[in-house]
Amino acid sequence: MAELKHSVNATGLADILERVLDKGIVIAGDIKIQIADIDLLTIKIRLLVASVDKAMEMGINWWQEDPYLSTKAKDKEQHLLQEELQLRIEKLEAMNKTT
Repeated sequence: MAELKHSVNATGLADILERVLDKGIVIAGDIKIQIADIDLLTIKIRLLVASVDKAMEMGINWWQEDPYLSTKAKDKEQHLLQEELQLRIEKLEAMNKTT
């Protein structure tokens, strides 16, 4: 008969980390600064800890589109900038031909 394990029976940090990454965990908190019932500053903090596979399963993949984290995204951004510059050059050349 298989023994049931609960999170309190974890044998080590590796087991706990594996469980957290497998299921994911969300930590949320709000910081609000008020003076005389007037909100001066509100900061909402949200932290999701999960494996890449779990995050993608949940539809979270922002790192794939961030040029600082993805070479594909960086290449795409560079390509778009080059196309934009080429269009601007062509427009300027066309303006010079008409004058």
